[in-house]
Amino acid sequence: MNSNLPHILCLTEHHMKQLELEHLHLENYNLGARYCRKTLEKGGVSIFVHENLKFTKINLEDYCKDQDLEACALKLDSPFSNICILTLYRAPSGNFDHFINRLETILNVLHSSKVEFIICGDININYLIDSNRKLNLDSLLSSYNLSSTVNFPTRVQNNSSSAIDNIFIDNSKLRDYTVGPFINGLSDHDAQLIEINNIDLQPSNQQYQTVRKINKHTMADFVTKLSNESWDNVFDSNNIDSKFNCFLNTYLRIFYSSFPLKIVKNENKNKSTWITIGIKTSCKHKRQLYLASRDSNDPRLKSHYKMYCKILSKVIKEAKQNNYNSQILKSNNKIKTTWDIVKVESGKKSVNEDVQSLNIEGKSTNNPQAIASAFNEYFLSLAEKTYSNNNNNNNNNNNNNPIYYLSRAFN
Repeated sequence: MNSNLPHILCLTEHHMKQLELEHLHLENYNLGARYCRKTLEKGGVSIFVHENLKFTKINLEDYCKDQDLEACALKLDSPFSNICILTLYRAPSGNFDHFINRLETILNVLHSSKVEFIICGDININYLIDSNRKLNLDSLLSSYNLSSTVNFPTRVQNNSSSAIDNIFIDNSKLRDYTVGPFINGLSDHDAQLIEINNIDLQPSNQQYQTVRKINKHTMADFVTKLSNESWDNVFDSNNIDSKFNCFLNTYLRIFYSSFPLKIVKNENKNKSTWITIGIKTSCKHKRQLYLASRDSNDPRLKSHYKMYCKILSKVIKEAKQNNYNSQILKSNNKIKTTWDIVKVESGKKSVNEDVQSLNIEGKSTNNPQAIASAFNEYFLSLAEKTYSNNNNNNNNNNNNNPIYYLSRAFN
């Protein structure tokens, strides 16, 4: 796993509907859990998990209410730790008592002696000052041994600052951690980045894999060897099974010799080649402009920042388009390359699932031979059944035709 990428991304106020969120593609991440508002607009929470980590989604729909408490959760599947990540959003106009009661219900349902909670989100309770709401929330979370980790401003506007976003963990179990602001200029809230060092997630990331060496030269060698093969052992045999076995053995011998196995290092296929040094520099400058405009009342500076963002977005869009156009032009199989680009942009991944069991004539079987035979029988008889059904439909249509009855009456 790329050490520079966070394992988990927790987002609040994504402002998207369920279908929109499920089609959102974040490179290197999968949507782990989400909540989208049912009646009102905007709001919502979501959790994205790095593609190398496995997780189990937790359904909290029954405990959520728009504005009062919007929450989603998941558990990371790891043999070394049992971590439950909970993302919350409470609108400023939400009912605080409902928020506390619903959150307490969720924690009661999910709590066990083995679970380690990590709770984060925008709760709209300023932790830089003392208040009754802060006291009530701390009282609830302390009963689960959870405490706040954010003691710096998360939202800075002109001359005001507040810490209304927070991360709560169990300090007795997760002691070795660092937390700080991550200013990205994407929102009026700064992101918070927490790094917990005593958690072993053991991502399944193999550095090497075994592949066959297939290129123009090996394919030419394969064709040459096939054409030079006499196939005498195939034609000399009288038994059909022996013929097939001889053919297969000869074919595989040539195949393995022409396309030998080799060990290669895995590469990041999702690497965005369109991200140039110039774009990285411009993004860095954009963050600097964001900080300057955020702390200034100068309308010219704010206008300059907005214009810079607009131009940068256009440059990024054109860079991606030019990169994809170049890939398609250089490709020998333009249709496949186009679909590969569509899959990358949409986040679609090919999933190969073996059929473990099949219901055949009312009985379930996991016998591979029986399953294969059932599929063969179905597809072999499909054309005949389709033809038969079409004939029956044509006969029925003819029977309903008035000319058919006239011809029967005079014959």
